[in-house]
Amino acid sequence: MSPTARLILASESPRRRELLSTVGVPFRVLPSGVDETPRPGEPPARFARRASRDKGKWVAARYPGAFVLSADTIVVADGRILGKPRDRAEARRMLSYLAGREHRVYTSVCLLCAAKGYEDTGTEVTRVRFRALTPAEVAAYARTGEGDDKAGAYAAQGAGMLLIARVAGSFTNVVGLPMTRVVAMLQRARLIRVSPSGPSWYAPAGGGG
Repeated sequence: MSPTARLILASESPRRRELLSTVGVPFRVLPSGVDETPRPGEPPARFARRASRDKGKWVAARYPGAFVLSADTIVVADGRILGKPRDRAEARRMLSYLAGREHRVYTSVCLLCAAKGYEDTGTEVTRVRFRALTPAEVAAYARTGEGDDKAGAYAAQGAGMLLIARVAGSFTNVVGLPMTRVVAMLQRARLIRVSPSGPSWYAPAGGGG
């Protein structure tokens, strides 16, 4: 990424990098060192908002002049947060729990610039229903390893799409970044504008903040 980019993505997720790169604004990647553990009794939506802001503030404290985009995605079923599986056995348990039922994917997004005192936050919620799965299907998908580092033990943009019966809301939110919301945030911060020519929809904007 450009060393002079005014935007930093506070995430090492390849999916978020790919999604953000479609917007056409240069950015650097700098993962935060924030612990992503819910506090006892912390509601899922509140946890996602706090984790997202904490990640952004961690990076912004080190690069106060840059805009920092941070996000936290969680999978919630029956009020229970399903994080990344510790091993394949836990992945199978998560997938079996989600099979045939609806869950919600929350992604809280934060865009801030410490030097400007700028902060814009929002949370996207998508409802996802899995189809009924046989034990053999659960075991076979878990064995692929695709969901090893994913909340809920599946990747909607990969073979995990075959687990899904229905999605209500933003699909990119399930992947890890609600792009309609992110584009609006980048426009409000004057980091991007509609491209007047060329193949891209958007282009970096002058000025900013």
